[in-house]
Amino acid sequence: MPTSLLGEVDDLLRIAEAGAGTGSALQCPSCGSSHVAQVLGDNGGVSFVCTACGHSWS
Repeated sequence: MPTSLLGEVDDLLRIAEAGAGTGSALQCPSCGSSHVAQVLGDNGGVSFVCTACGHSWS
């Protein structure tokens, strides 16, 4: 996990660039749904929550 907010942003940009042009969206690792929300985690990091099944991860 990155030690700074900028490192976190860089990681997210790399993920977005890897999926750009492929038509792929961020998917829930639990159910595979693309209904995913980005949320601010307790420690200031970024986490994700699946709005279909409620699974959360970072």
